Amino acid sequence: MTNFARFPLRWRAADGTAGESRIFASADEFLNAAGQQPEAILLTNCDPALTFRLARRLWFRKRPALVAVDLVLRRPRSLRGGLLISWKRLLLRRVDHFIHYFSDVRGYEKTFGIGPDRSSFIPFKANLYDRDVQIESSEGEYVLCAGRTLRDYDSFFDAMESLPYPAVISRPNFELMREHGARFSRRLEDLPNNVRVVDDDGSDQAMANLLRGAKMVVVPILRESMAASGCSTCLNAMLFAKPVIGTEGPGFSDIFHNGEVLCVPPEDAAALREAIRRMWEDVELRDRIAAAGHQYGLMAGGEQQLFQRVIDRVVEWGRGRDA
Repeated sequence: MTNFARFPLRWRAADGTAGESRIFASADEFLNAAGQQPEAILLTNCDPALTFRLARRLWFRKRPALVAVDLVLRRPRSLRGGLLISWKRLLLRRVDHFIHYFSDVRGYEKTFGIGPDRSSFIPFKANLYDRDVQIESSEGEYVLCAGRTLRDYDSFFDAMESLPYPAVISRPNFELMREHGARFSRRLEDLPNNVRVVDDDGSDQAMANLLRGAKMVVVPILRESMAASGCSTCLNAMLFAKPVIGTEGPGFSDIFHNGEVLCVPPEDAAALREAIRRMWEDVELRDRIAAAGHQYGLMAGGEQQLFQRVIDRVVEWGRGRDA
């Protein structure tokens, strides 16, 4: 039972286990259905509110099992958020297993009590893999910085200010930037002269066009990130065979071990500046990272490939739990 949209209603895991799924949206729907099938597994996807509601209502029950996929949690930024941490930690004890798109769970363990004993990693998907866009590679002519979630645009602008290369960002929606925790302190008129702002309607085609014209893609993430921020942008860039400069931390340096990404420390404009310079000037480095990343992007695939990884992992976990 899951809130994953378009999840296969009939599925088969890699080990041959077959089963069925039912798709629900609310905690009431989940629990009403689970009352008829107590051995079912409740699988929540990227929905903290739903996960917390289910955990609260299942607190005194061992069944059904509750598994959370891509449960994105943030460090508290306010007094109220800090006061809620103990309550959240308590509720999260009722979640039997967590499937992440990152493997470094030290931040989650310290803040929310989610350790490696209840965690597993699977690769995310390249969102443009399944979309009606033409995937093609090109040399590109600018440095692209894209995305919202915990993006450190300030460090990117500081890095670009003393570089001679052209850069592009999408026209920012500042309300959404704040909502997603991005740091974008400059006014548009105060951006470096080599940074161009382009209109972006948010469509798949618009993102594909931006990627196609890029020489490289930069994904600067704030130090506070505890999860896989920027993985969609990264994997889409890899699909287009664009070399990626990422940020050390969860979702980058913990999962890319074979030269797929050039990582720099978070909030370090000098290190980011040097990485951009190296990537621009060193064709061999650029091609090597682009090729390794492209192979990873193809492996990650799209939605159906992700669903299969989720199914395989849940079945494997369930088998171990029952044993």
